[in-house]
Amino acid sequence: MMDWTDRHCRYFHRLLAPDALLYTEMVTTGAVVHGDRDRLLGFDPAERPVALQLGGSDPDELAQAAAIGARFGYDAINLNVGCPSDRVQKGRFGACLMKEPELVRDCLSAMREVVEVPVTVKTRIGVDEFDSEAFLHRFVATVAESGVDTFVLHARKAWLSGLSPKQNREIPPLAYERVHGIKQAFPGLTIVLNGGIVDADTAAAELEHVDGVMLGRAAYQNPWILAESSTRLGLPAAESRSAVVEAMAEYAQRHIETGGKLQQVARHMLGLFHGQPGARGWRQKLSQNMHLPDASPELLLEACPSLTPTGEQPESATVPYGVDRAG
Repeated sequence: MMDWTDRHCRYFHRLLAPDALLYTEMVTTGAVVHGDRDRLLGFDPAERPVALQLGGSDPDELAQAAAIGARFGYDAINLNVGCPSDRVQKGRFGACLMKEPELVRDCLSAMREVVEVPVTVKTRIGVDEFDSEAFLHRFVATVAESGVDTFVLHARKAWLSGLSPKQNREIPPLAYERVHGIKQAFPGLTIVLNGGIVDADTAAAELEHVDGVMLGRAAYQNPWILAESSTRLGLPAAESRSAVVEAMAEYAQRHIETGGKLQQVARHMLGLFHGQPGARGWRQKLSQNMHLPDASPELLLEACPSLTPTGEQPESATVPYGVDRAG
């Protein structure tokens, strides 16, 4: 989720779901190898477990980037083979790599050779005209030759031309049965389903068919779904939204003391009260004030509906569907 799941977002999400595996934004191999690594890869140990998601198509560069990520302490390294954006295609990575399964296999093999943490892959169920069940089975079988045994499958195909990234998240129909079929055909693989999951009940139901579920944009637009899903599965979860706000105010204070700005933290929290009384006021107060030069963590406490009741009526709990930006 490029530009979304940065370190501040992950710290916030970790408070909501203590046991969930979190993912970074997709970072290109060139940026990791040649860029400001501390800025790109630095994270708070409290975010763990967290996976570094890489974009690239050169086995040697991916191996270098994976090794760097492992040294930074990431718990897993994930190769993105699902993003359909024009920017990604120009770099010959993302969903276009589905057309080259042998290259994907070689990239993953090179990554696994240099790290001890798990290497995983995130992909679609098809791309352009390559969208048959037979193609997906051949793709998974070929990629699995790398030794990678965890596949995150976005249950939509991708169109590399004619559809925008946003349309690629909405127009191609969901086909959960394709993902279920992969699990049945490859029982030894860990199959994680992504796409279209917007509530805890759906997440729990899908775990009857697959080994895990990934929440993307739904978790960003309605973050409390992370706590609800964890509770539904009997896992630790945040006790209340107000407790999360108080913890994030403390985190924001530490961030500001090191030269950061409140907006960098608060922008990820706009959906925390989605569907709750006071949600509109919370969003408005943050949106209108978090960017101001003197904005302080007190703004979070002042805007929090459960700390300062507004009497506002609940909004619709409907969540606009979206999946993670990275594919």
